Amino acid sequence: VAAWAVHAYTASGAVAGFLVLQAAFANQARTAFLWMLIAVLIDATDGTLARAIKIKQVLPWFDGAKLDDIVDYFTFVIAPVVFLFQMELLPSSGTLFFVAAPLLASGYGFCQAAAKTPDFFFTGFPSYWNIAAFYLYLGGLPAWGNGAVIGALSIAVFVPIRYIYPSRTAPFLRLTVVLGVGWIFALLALLYQFPAPSGWLVLFSLYYPLYYTGLSFYLHVASLGKKTARPT
Repeated sequence: VAAWAVHAYTASGAVAGFLVLQAAFANQARTAFLWMLIAVLIDATDGTLARAIKIKQVLPWFDGAKLDDIVDYFTFVIAPVVFLFQMELLPSSGTLFFVAAPLLASGYGFCQAAAKTPDFFFTGFPSYWNIAAFYLYLGGLPAWGNGAVIGALSIAVFVPIRYIYPSRTAPFLRLTVVLGVGWIFALLALLYQFPAPSGWLVLFSLYYPLYYTGLSFYLHVASLGKKTARPT
């Protein structure tokens, strides 16, 4: 029963994704972001629950990883891209390109064999389109600026830089988790202030994406150094 409950918990992320779409089509940005955040929290905790009950041993014939990927593609890619489109944050010229780019790039990213490494890194930009949508919505960039960011992140999916898995990458794991929890509270504060959150809080909340990116690049460069090192 516990194993099925965890799988149901994972699958419930798809319901959150549907509610993101519903809110986006109703032009309710705060509600859409709240459901995106709930989907992130589900994704961040379901794996821990699954490992705690040794779910692969209990239900070896059910592929929870595949279920997780299906839900993640919906909630981290499709739903945020629909939000960006519906909120008219994409360039009016070539809109279909800026919709297709993240959808196709992330389709590749999810299906490559090295998408997740044995030491718990993601290969290439790990399709955090929900986070991109959040900051593009708050950033007030012109549509072409949003398009440039989306294009750059789509390309980044194909660049084999290793990005940390926030709940599993061993180096600095405790710090990553603590800072991540603080970031969640910052996001909740921003959502509480909608539709006009304070600019200083938006800037403050960027500490975690910057930490995440900086640590990922640092560890990636360090791993390259280990590969090129030669014994003396």
